[in-house]
Amino acid sequence: MPPVKELHYFDELSRTPSVASARARDGRDLRFLESIKRLSARSHLDLELYARLFAAKEALLSGDITPAYSMLNDEVIERIVSYFPNLKVIFLARDPVERAWSQLSMGVRLRNISPFDATDIDEVIRNLLNPGVLLRSHPSKIVARWKRYVRAELFRVYFFDDLERNPAELRRSIVKFLGADPEKPSGRLKADHNSDASGNKPRLTTKVRSRIAQFFEQELKACAVELGGPARQWPARYGFSLLFIFWQLADDLDLFLWCDWMK
Repeated sequence: MPPVKELHYFDELSRTPSVASARARDGRDLRFLESIKRLSARSHLDLELYARLFAAKEALLSGDITPAYSMLNDEVIERIVSYFPNLKVIFLARDPVERAWSQLSMGVRLRNISPFDATDIDEVIRNLLNPGVLLRSHPSKIVARWKRYVRAELFRVYFFDDLERNPAELRRSIVKFLGADPEKPSGRLKADHNSDASGNKPRLTTKVRSRIAQFFEQELKACAVELGGPARQWPARYGFSLLFIFWQLADDLDLFLWCDWMK
C-alpha cells in the first residue's frame, strides 16, 4: 500500500500533513511521494496523474484507503468510477451511534472539534451536527450513493462488528475480494492490530448513548433493512422494535408474489 495511510486526494487534493510528513520505505515509496506532491500542486482533480501514483507497484495490488471518501458527492463519485470502471470499492459499515461517538472523540483529539462536556446532551447533539461527523454516520446513505455508480460485483460492504468479532476472517474475506492471496501475511502486523487502542476517549454515559440513538433511530432502522447482516441487530441494541423489518420484508414479498402472479 502507499506510504501514507490516507491520501485524501478526492476530498482534499492530498493537501494534508500526513502526506507531507510521510517517510519512504523504498524507492517505490519515494517515487510515490514525489508524484503526489506534484499532483497536489494542481488545483483540480487529475485522474490520469492520480492513476500514475500506483504505477510504481507494477503488477502488485495497490489502492487508496481514505474513510473520508464516504462523504464524496455524486458528481465526484461518478467521475472516479467513469475513469476507473473496474475499480473495487470496500465500505466498512459501523453502528451509527458508535461511529458518531468515535468521530467526535477523534475530532477532539485531533483538535478539529473543540473540547465539550461529554455528559451534556445538548452539547453532544450540537457536535453531532458537525458535517464531518454527520455525513460519516449514515452508512445506508453512503452505500446507496456509491452503489449508484459502482457495479454490484465490484462493491462490498463489510461490518465493524465482524472486525471486532473475527478480524482474521474479515481480513481474509477482503483480501480474497481484492484478488490477492489471503494466506500471504501482512508484514509484522496482526489482523487485530489497532493503533488507536490506547487513545483516550471520553466516556459515553448510558443517558447520552440513549439520546444519540434517538438521534439516529431512522438511520439505524434503514441500515437494518438496506445493509442486512450484523446491521439487523443494531436497532435492538437501543430498544427499538424490529417489527418494522418484518413489515418491510412482507411488503417486498407481496410485491414479488404480485409480480409473479402477473406473469
